Amino acid sequence: MNDHALGVARSLTGKSWVWRPAREERLGQGLAQQLGLPELMGRLLAARGVDVADAPVFLEPTLRALMPDPSSIVDMDIAATRLADAVLAGEPIGVFGDYDVDGACSAALLVSLLRRLGCTVYHHVPDRILEGYGPNSEALRTMAERGARLLVCVDCGTAGHAAFAPLHNLADIVVFDHHKSEGVLPPIRALVNPNRLDCGSGLTQICAAAVTFLACVALLRTLRQRGFFSQREEPDLRAYLDLVALATVCDVMPLTGLNRAFVMQGLRVMAQRARPGIAALLAVAKLAEAPTAMNCGFALGPRINAAGRIAQADMGLRLLLTEDAGLAAELAETLDTVNKQRQLVEAAVTAEALGQGEAQMAAGHGVLLLAEQGWHTGVVGIAAGRVKEKFNRPALVAGITDGIAKGSGRSVPGIDLGAAIIAARQSGLLTTGGGHAMAAGFSLPATGLAAFHAFMNERLAKAAQLPQSAELMLDGVLGVAGADAALAQLVARLGPFGNGNAEPLFVLQRARVVRSDRIGKDGGTIRAMLEGEGGGRLKAMLFRAKEGPLAQALDHAGGAPLHLAGHLRAESWQGRVSAGFFITDAAPA
Repeated sequence: MNDHALGVARSLTGKSWVWRPAREERLGQGLAQQLGLPELMGRLLAARGVDVADAPVFLEPTLRALMPDPSSIVDMDIAATRLADAVLAGEPIGVFGDYDVDGACSAALLVSLLRRLGCTVYHHVPDRILEGYGPNSEALRTMAERGARLLVCVDCGTAGHAAFAPLHNLADIVVFDHHKSEGVLPPIRALVNPNRLDCGSGLTQICAAAVTFLACVALLRTLRQRGFFSQREEPDLRAYLDLVALATVCDVMPLTGLNRAFVMQGLRVMAQRARPGIAALLAVAKLAEAPTAMNCGFALGPRINAAGRIAQADMGLRLLLTEDAGLAAELAETLDTVNKQRQLVEAAVTAEALGQGEAQMAAGHGVLLLAEQGWHTGVVGIAAGRVKEKFNRPALVAGITDGIAKGSGRSVPGIDLGAAIIAARQSGLLTTGGGHAMAAGFSLPATGLAAFHAFMNERLAKAAQLPQSAELMLDGVLGVAGADAALAQLVARLGPFGNGNAEPLFVLQRARVVRSDRIGKDGGTIRAMLEGEGGGRLKAMLFRAKEGPLAQALDHAGGAPLHLAGHLRAESWQGRVSAGFFITDAAPA
C-alpha cells in the first residue's frame, strides 16, 4: 500500500490519495534525456511502463508499425474468401449488428465498404427490449428471404448456436466478434474472434469494430489478388478509422499498442468531418475543435447508445451510414433529444439504486445486487457503473418486468465479473448471462434474485475486503505558475487517454480560489480562477458540481487554501492555446 499522498487519507469526495507506483527513477531521467523532454514527462512515461525503445512508437503510434496480419486470427482467411466470393458474384449480403456503439460502428464499417464494392446490403439492429442481445433467427431469416445468402454478425454471434441452427440450409453465416467464448462454438462458415480459445493471434484486447476493420483489410487483399481492382479504384480503408476509434473508446478497450494507433489515427480522420453522421454528432454536441478520445466517450458515444437504450435501435447505425448531410443533422438532433430523455430516466434509476446500495453496504455485502420493478433495462448498465464508482464494489442493477429481472453489471479492477456471471448461469441460477472482466449482462426469474446474490457474494468474496471508496492515483505535484499551456501540450502527447492509459492526475498544492461562478445547464458546472502561493493564475472547471463538499469548497472565492487534484489540459480556442485544470477532487491544505 502506498503512503497517502500529501497525507490525504480522506478527501472531500471520500477518497484516499496515493502516488502512482514509480519505476526506477533513472529510467524516467533516461527517457527525458533521450527524447529531449522535461523530466516530468520522462517520469510519466516510465510510470506507464514505457521504456526507451518503445517511447517513439508510444508518442507517435502508427498503424504501419503496429498493424498485425489479419490472417493471424483464426477463420479470417475463410471469412475473407467467402466475402470476396459474394462481392465477385454480386450476392446480396445481410449484416446483423449489436445495438451499442461498437456494434453500430462495426456494422457501419462493413455495410459502407460492401456497398462501395457494389454489393446490395441489408442490415438489422435488434431492439434491446423486444429482441434482446445477440442474433435472433427471425431477423436473420428475414434478410435471407430477401435474397442474402451470406449473413454477417458483428459484435455478437459467438454464442449464437440457437439463432443459427434453423438457418443452416438458408445462408452461410460469418461472425466478427470479440466477446469471450466458452464451450463448443456454433458450426458456421467462419467465426472470427481473437478471444476464441483456439486463437493465438494475441489480439484479445481489440473491439469488434477493430476485428471488422482487419476483416476489411483481408477482404481487399483477397479481391486484389483475384484481380477485382484491375478495372476499378480500391477503397482507402483509412477513411473508416473514425469508426474504429469511436468504437474502441466507447467499448472501453485498453488504449495501448494497436488500439492507441487505431484511436490516434481515427481521431485525425474524425477531425476532417468527412462522414456526415460524425460531423452532425460533433455539431449537435457543440464540439467545434478537433475531437478527442474524451469527446468520443462522453459526447458522441452516449448519443449513439441512446438509440439502442430507449429509442429505435438502428438510428445510430442509420446516422453513421447516411451520406446526406441534411438527414444526418436530423438524426443527430433526434438522438440528442433521446439522449436527454435517457439522462432523465438514468438519473431516476441511479438515485434509487444508490439508495439500495447504501443499505447493502451497511449490511456488509461484497457484491451489490440492486433490482426494482419498472426500472428501464436500457439504462441499468449506466446505473451499475455509477453504483460501482460510488461504493468501489462490483454492482449489478436489474429492472423487473413480468417477473423477469434483466440487468447489467460493472466491476472494479481485479474482480472478474464476467467469469462469475458465466459460473452463475452454468449453475442454473441465470437464464442468460455472460460478459468480460469489467462488465456483464444477465437475466433470471425475479424469484431467484436472493439465491443469485448469495452466489455472487460467495464467488467474489474478496470484494467485501475492498476499501469503501477507490484510491485516487496521483502522478505528481504542480505549481500553479508552472501549469502552463506548454506543459499541457506536452502531457497531451501521452494521449489518447482512457482504459489502460490513464490521463495523468496532478495535484496543485495550496491553491486558492480567487474567483468562482456557476455555468451550464442548471448551474451544474463550476468555473474558477486559481492562484498559487508562489504566484501564477490558472483557470479551472468542476463538472457534475450540483452539491457535496467538493462543490461547496469551490463555490466561494477567498476560502482556505486547498490541495486540488485534477487533469491539466491544453485548450484551443480560435487558434489560441491555453491551459485549463479540470478538478476531480480536493482536500484541505
